[in-house]
Amino acid sequence: MLFIWTGFICFILLLLALDLGVFHRKAHAVAMKEALGWSAVWVGVALLFSIFVYFAYGHHWLGIGTGIDAVDGRPNDGATAVVKYLTGYVIEKSLSVDNIFVIAVIFAFFHVPAAYQHRVLFWGILGALVMRGGMIFAGAQLLARYHWLLYVFGGFLILTAAKMLFLKTGESDLSKNPLLRLLRRFFPITDEFHGSHFLTRRASDGVLALTPLAPALLMVETTDVVFAADSIPAIFAITADPFLVFTSNVFAILGLRSLYFALAGLMHKFRYLKPALALILALVGVKMLAAEWLKQQFGPAFTFYTLGGIAVILAGGIVASILANRRTAQSGTIRPSEAPPEVSHTHG
Repeated sequence: MLFIWTGFICFILLLLALDLGVFHRKAHAVAMKEALGWSAVWVGVALLFSIFVYFAYGHHWLGIGTGIDAVDGRPNDGATAVVKYLTGYVIEKSLSVDNIFVIAVIFAFFHVPAAYQHRVLFWGILGALVMRGGMIFAGAQLLARYHWLLYVFGGFLILTAAKMLFLKTGESDLSKNPLLRLLRRFFPITDEFHGSHFLTRRASDGVLALTPLAPALLMVETTDVVFAADSIPAIFAITADPFLVFTSNVFAILGLRSLYFALAGLMHKFRYLKPALALILALVGVKMLAAEWLKQQFGPAFTFYTLGGIAVILAGGIVASILANRRTAQSGTIRPSEAPPEVSHTHG
């Protein structure tokens, strides 16, 4: 089992090294066509990995999948493991879309040039993988000992969904963020960028100082921790197997960068996406609270029905947004809320 974990981490590090060291070695603005291409690549890699999951859990390579999954009380075979992996992947991928808008706001606040945004996201995602790994390991250990935490997570997800649906949250002023103010208090920060560097020496006195990319990276990392508080409990509603939770999280996060460059300038067009994400959280929360009843009604395949429900809700939000945009275009009116946010993002 340790060998599989080590092999997977080495595989991910290899992908990241190729990404930054070969394909994105030179800083440049990522065009829409390139972003869509890389999005397809990352989705393809995630789907190909599901083949490994099927055979690894089907034959219990090195003992993987032999333990009892705390969520449904049974070991994972190849088929159930793939369904849980894909469901976790779709959940994390869906919820990460909401993260894109916040990242766009961060880049706009710090006026990060489009050519350097990929570098910030690369290191931000690398840090996110480490932090989420720790959160997932801790969550798996807690669920193994205290099964009742599933109901706590379920209630939390339903409350989060209600907040997303019914509470309007205005844009926060990043200049008042306590972490950012603390960073500025202890570290000098230059006003200008110095290429893609996070650290530089000031020409005036030679003192080491942070460039604006550093606080932007800090805010991206902080944002991911906040969003992980929703997404990780949501995936634990599907499975408590740490390998399935971690791998589905990793592949969804790896595709976040290309997804950002593909969708950041288009987020305003998906007006019904946020309600759809809230419904997904509510669905997963209800699944957590009613897991025993659902198993009796639908059998072991009830996780597969959850995956179908998530896909239908997500597709419904996208289709409803497209239809609403068409009606708006035909009427010749644009609501203020539909105006695109000002983001430091360029499309090719």
